Amino acid sequence: MMESLLQVKGLKKHFSIKGGLFGKEIGTVKAVDGLSFDVKKGETLGIVGESGCGKSTTGRLLLRLIEPTDGQVIFEEKEITSLSNSEMRKLRREMQMVFQDPFASLNPRHTIEKILEEPLIVHGIGNKEERRKKVREILEVVGLSSYHASRYPHQFSGGQRQRIGIARALMTKPKLIIADEPVSALDVSIQSQVLNLLEDLQKEFQLTYIFISHDLGVVRHISDRVGVMYLGQMVELAESERIYEKPLHPYTEALLSAVPVPDPEFKRQQIVLQGDLPSPSNPPVGCPFHTRCGKCMDICKTNRPVLKEIEPNHFVACHLYE
Repeated sequence: MMESLLQVKGLKKHFSIKGGLFGKEIGTVKAVDGLSFDVKKGETLGIVGESGCGKSTTGRLLLRLIEPTDGQVIFEEKEITSLSNSEMRKLRREMQMVFQDPFASLNPRHTIEKILEEPLIVHGIGNKEERRKKVREILEVVGLSSYHASRYPHQFSGGQRQRIGIARALMTKPKLIIADEPVSALDVSIQSQVLNLLEDLQKEFQLTYIFISHDLGVVRHISDRVGVMYLGQMVELAESERIYEKPLHPYTEALLSAVPVPDPEFKRQQIVLQGDLPSPSNPPVGCPFHTRCGKCMDICKTNRPVLKEIEPNHFVACHLYE
């Protein structure tokens, strides 16, 4: 068994809804509601789910870019939710993020050299000459040239900008990289290049990834294990091939039935979910999926299922398997 790099226990993030003349709290959005999982050293954990399920919020909570409401995040046996801001800043050298929109995440007024040099300055790494050398080395590693350092973000294509975003994440030699929809804004032809780059970098630098995406095909290509989220909760977690070949949760089955297969002769029964995704401000009682589930039982309407190991290394939160 690989050693865990990151452990998440009962993680919650509730946002207050305020209204009225005096801004009184009138409700709560449960964006992440009791999430528990672990990430092994050197693996890629994919997190998938519909828009609004809490995937991106989870990524930001793990880096404490937003503060959790409750729960624990343990990185290398250190509980980070109780760390001070200065302690957390030091730890972020080990944990970095690649954002979805490479243009929005790069300062348009700064050259690429200044953008990539900034993490080194923040963490007090090297002198100016050493930092310049490091910038040029990393640019070469991600498939760009050293002369690109003097250019600005608007002078690059979307794929090149995402390579710059990846380069920035690598500058401090992190152990964990959280990639939040890193290829969803790119053309399909460019997506494969960026995914291959991420895989090559993982081998070269012994990186661990949390790969957040709504694209099940992309997640299957890059992930060792896959976690499926629904309404702020993890409903299934297993090795990638096991999830795709034998999904156990009805929600996972429905998601996979909608994935296109490049074979005109292949026939697959498509599962159409009834109704809309419930609001996180008013989630259903019991199982959060029971309002759309074709296999709903009476217990599902009253009791919330717990994520349990149903088969070896295959965890499911569903009353069907109790």
